[in-house]
Amino acid sequence: MTMKRFYFLLLVFLTPLFATAQTSKVFDNLSLPSAILKMERKYAVYLPPDYETSQRSYPVLYLFHGGGDDQTGWVQFGEVRRIADAAIARGEATPMVIIMPDDSAGRRGSFNDANGQFRYEDFFFQELMPTVEKLYRIKSEKRYRAVAGISTGGEAAFLYALHHPELFGSSCPLSPKIGPSTLAETRDFLAYLHQLDGLSDDAIEAFFKRQSVLELINGLPETQKKEVRWSIDCGDNDDLSEGTALAHIAMRKKGIPHKFQIHDGGHNWTFWRGALPEILSFVSDGFHQF
Repeated sequence: MTMKRFYFLLLVFLTPLFATAQTSKVFDNLSLPSAILKMERKYAVYLPPDYETSQRSYPVLYLFHGGGDDQTGWVQFGEVRRIADAAIARGEATPMVIIMPDDSAGRRGSFNDANGQFRYEDFFFQELMPTVEKLYRIKSEKRYRAVAGISTGGEAAFLYALHHPELFGSSCPLSPKIGPSTLAETRDFLAYLHQLDGLSDDAIEAFFKRQSVLELINGLPETQKKEVRWSIDCGDNDDLSEGTALAHIAMRKKGIPHKFQIHDGGHNWTFWRGALPEILSFVSDGFHQF
């Protein structure tokens, strides 16, 4: 056998192995124990095509589902693997790890409740985030960490970045809820959740100040106005578009730089799948140096 023939056969043999090695992976039934919540919590993860063949660390996007879904929502309905693979292949997004937490078990929402009995936000920052950033090769610097989500997950993207601007370089609320805008709305919301009984007026006010996107925007310190890159998007046929617009107006009045868009569409996966490539591109711009 000639050497030329040998190398040709070797290439034919190895090509499928290289192709397989460059395939992205999604795991949608992972879990970790939570001492804070006293239960197992699930999450899904997307690993980019070159993850298993490289030794480098990657930026991370925390991507939240909406009410009624779980950690599989973005995998099954959002088609995150197909969309992320295509965006990376086109050079419109940088390879990144995407973590999709589940906040659906028992109670919906990615926040701490008013009476301190369900502390999901504490779980996220104290348990989930440190755990996954050790399990996977994830860069730990703020600029390489982004958060996004839809509906109640969009509320999480707003609140987490407003609560901890020191931890996130970019935030992309998509069709977001913005929480209560007044104390009266807060009382109604807590009554709906059956959490109002036994709460003092001070506790209700503290919950309002922590949970209202508008209140947090209006109270944002001058030094934090440019701490986070913001991209906010909503469909024009979405019942949450009014609240999204109010958040945009509040950010403009406060002088907080942000990208704001209203596109054709409703509160559904068709709209969110269409918006995901732009989210991936936006957070990637924050991961890069220019």
